[in-house]
Amino acid sequence: MFRKNSGQNIKDAPDLLLMVVIFSLLLVGVIMVYSASAIWADYKFDDSFFFAKRQLLFAILGIVAMFGFMNVPYLSWRNISKILLLVCFVMLIAVLIPGVGMVRGGARSWIGVGAFSIQPSEFMKLGLIIFLARYLSENQKKITSFYKGFIPSLSLVFLAFGIIMLQPDLGTGVVLVGTCMLMIFVSGARISHFVGLGVLGVAGFAGLIISAPYRIQRITAFLNPWEDPLGAGFQIIQSLYAIGPGGLMGLGLGQSLQKFFYLPEPQTDFIFAILAEELGFIGGTFTLLLFFLLLWRGIRVALAAPDMFGSLLALGIVGMISIQVMINISVVTGLMPVTGITLPFLSYGGSSLTLTLCSVGILLNISRYAKL
Repeated sequence: MFRKNSGQNIKDAPDLLLMVVIFSLLLVGVIMVYSASAIWADYKFDDSFFFAKRQLLFAILGIVAMFGFMNVPYLSWRNISKILLLVCFVMLIAVLIPGVGMVRGGARSWIGVGAFSIQPSEFMKLGLIIFLARYLSENQKKITSFYKGFIPSLSLVFLAFGIIMLQPDLGTGVVLVGTCMLMIFVSGARISHFVGLGVLGVAGFAGLIISAPYRIQRITAFLNPWEDPLGAGFQIIQSLYAIGPGGLMGLGLGQSLQKFFYLPEPQTDFIFAILAEELGFIGGTFTLLLFFLLLWRGIRVALAAPDMFGSLLALGIVGMISIQVMINISVVTGLMPVTGITLPFLSYGGSSLTLTLCSVGILLNISRYAKL
């Protein structure tokens, strides 16, 4: 399916359409963060631009990082993949240490001092993608073996997932596992292995839900949010109240009603609901089209990469972003239970935005070698 040739013939320019899509999503993100957060920011910080200024700063820093990563030969990441993964695991474990990890929204997922903080689970996603791309490309013949290739790959993935669940952060864990499963499948693992894993996965997922009462509440709210409209079902109801009135053209940029203290934290996980309310079906469709273009160009880069490592790395990056987009949009539109996953490029958040831009920087570098 992918090229195995290891020849490296770099082009002068990366995939320009992919770059245009990235900057378009960033622009939409900064505008919508301001529009969605202005009322809340003015109330809480007496500065309607509080979140927008920080998002713009994160975007600028992320763009600098993206261009830096875009000019680093992607094979360099293969050479340091073990060190990167070790650092990610150390940070992930450090989060769990009292006094080191910071608790936000009921989850101990952050490390930082004062206003500066990072979310190690976000960096683990990229670190594991890089390492797994190396492992799978070097052990492609073993991946068809359940014990020699399949189990070793899964062990590392579920070790990271297990540590993330101790925070707990089910949303990030699901994205990480989904991305890695995609990489393992494409590298040549047998479908029969995934069938058995799927049965165990359903049982394990049910166990995770049963073990935490708030997750049961989310499932109940997903099935019938109006059963508890002021509790577990509040967010999804307010999200649907935002999307519905948007209609075809929307209420107009900045004219959302749900951001007036109805939809909690509208600049983060549910920013797409505000976008749909203000820009309507047309604005929502345009945003989804941008994500589709990113997926299309990313897959083209993966297919045209000159070696297996580059192909799997590109696939992992575009898969991570696409899975996260799919889950976020599904949650916002009531097709999935609330999981607490940000929308790439659009949602407010420094760690998520920076990590995403670093990732697409690597993708752009691979595109410079790909025969598109």
